[in-house]
Amino acid sequence: MRLSQCLGKLSGYSGRWKALTAFGLVLSAGAAVLGLLPYVFIHGAVSTILMGGGAEAVRYGWWALWAAIANIAIYIAALMSTHIAAFNTARNMRIMAMDHVRGLPLGFFTGNQSGRIRKLIDDGSSMTEDMLAHKLPDIAAAIVTPVAAITLLFVFSPWMGLAVLLTMVLALMAMMSMMGGRNAGFYMRYQKQLGKMAAEAVEYVRAVPVLKTFNQTVWSFKAFHRTIKENGDAALDYALSCRKGQSAFLTIINSAFVMLIPMALILAGRGDPALVLVDFIFYTLFAPACGTFINKLMYSSEAVMKIHAAVEGIEEVMSIKSLEEGGKMPPDGHELKFSHVSFTYPGRDVKAVDDVSFTLKEGRLTALVGPSGGGKSTIAALAARFWDVDAGSITSAGVDLRDLDHGALMEKTAIVFQDVRLFQLSIKENVRAGRPGASDEEVRQALSKARCDDIIARLPNGVDTVFGSEGTWFSGGEVQRIALARAFLKDAPLVILDEATAYADAENEEKLQEAVKELVKGRTVLMVAHRLSTVVNADDIIVMDKGRVVEEGTFDALVSKGGLFSQMWSKWNEGASWKIKKEL
Repeated sequence: MRLSQCLGKLSGYSGRWKALTAFGLVLSAGAAVLGLLPYVFIHGAVSTILMGGGAEAVRYGWWALWAAIANIAIYIAALMSTHIAAFNTARNMRIMAMDHVRGLPLGFFTGNQSGRIRKLIDDGSSMTEDMLAHKLPDIAAAIVTPVAAITLLFVFSPWMGLAVLLTMVLALMAMMSMMGGRNAGFYMRYQKQLGKMAAEAVEYVRAVPVLKTFNQTVWSFKAFHRTIKENGDAALDYALSCRKGQSAFLTIINSAFVMLIPMALILAGRGDPALVLVDFIFYTLFAPACGTFINKLMYSSEAVMKIHAAVEGIEEVMSIKSLEEGGKMPPDGHELKFSHVSFTYPGRDVKAVDDVSFTLKEGRLTALVGPSGGGKSTIAALAARFWDVDAGSITSAGVDLRDLDHGALMEKTAIVFQDVRLFQLSIKENVRAGRPGASDEEVRQALSKARCDDIIARLPNGVDTVFGSEGTWFSGGEVQRIALARAFLKDAPLVILDEATAYADAENEEKLQEAVKELVKGRTVLMVAHRLSTVVNADDIIVMDKGRVVEEGTFDALVSKGGLFSQMWSKWNEGASWKIKKEL
């Protein structure tokens, strides 16, 4: 993405503040040119002194002072303008990005680490704020100043000006050597590495309780450690690769004086030594200023790389297609029909689901089974419209899910996934997430139906106990029972259970099975299961493998068929009856 494209994208986020940004850039460029005038007046003052005009020299001195004051005042006004515009632009970016994220498919959040999303939006807008407030005015000055400075170099003594210009050119060549070759695009790679490290850091922090439980160290979280090391190695490699270029740049940018001395001696031998001395003093003072201009240009190029990274990070989020909201309300019927559905996850080439067709019949329990990676959880996500299908359609009582109001669709759907999260709120409020307007009594009834009475009985404050406080933590099976209580409270006609008993021990599984049997009564249920014992009483069983439906039927019919399900059932029974035998 070119700088002009980045600025165009930023302009879209700036809205009505872009005019203030442009005004600030004009002021910054004007201040930069004005900053050259004191050197001109100093040349006039020195020339006047050598010619015997003391009063005239004082007047030049005052002009130089007022030019410097005007330069500072205009630059402050420029920064005030760009700061106000930058703060509002960064705010707009955050609001627009989060508003866009709010409309993204729910599946996006299951496939993207929250730390990375936060970094893309928060850090991206922060870098943009710094860029617009400080760096962009400096870039405007860095573009205008060299042109004015080069012009000024040849006003008084073209030969001395040429000597200073030569050092500027050599310094620029040294600077460019640090940006080309294998260093090209380093900043973009580095920002991606930082994003990856931020994401891994969040995941590591979340896993700290587990690591402490098993007395593990950071080495147990290999991905986080590896990312830190890769980030450090990349930064060190880049720093070492810039040694020669940076050394050459600093040496050359400060060597103008060395080239001016022989040039002044040559010119003094051919002309008026007094005039040559005046020009020598001017270029001696002006050469370091030229070095400052080159330094600003170098840091401006770094700023350009930062703005590329910031804008591309925000655009990565904004480019993800939002779910299109339909306007229709869900029909009264609860039959869910998959017709030739295909779906591929973003960024992948292999289809997760390929030409799948089946029907979830109203009031019946349909179980999805099959080998890992067969597409079962993807089907569950598509049924809840976490993603939109790439081909085919999913209809609810004959109406395409894409044509339905998404909020209304969620109202008629209760979902219990294997990775359940509880909020650090009271158990009552955690369950009430299923239906915010429910009464306390309705919450208690839902907990009872989910077989959570034994959990509530041992809590210090019953349903008012805050999860995570006073050592209140639950096993995986207990968390899943509370999640089932949410589903009971919601009382939705369509229920999706994705490995709802995955983390349950024997005791919890028995209670979960009882709760599930009550939950599915009179409802249309899609249940994804690895434990085949949970699907024995299912009304319909769909067997999936490699994204396709390979078998479908009742439990007895599939077992007697001798196909994939029959093989899986045999292995399940072998595993269930397996015992460790003591050898004498």
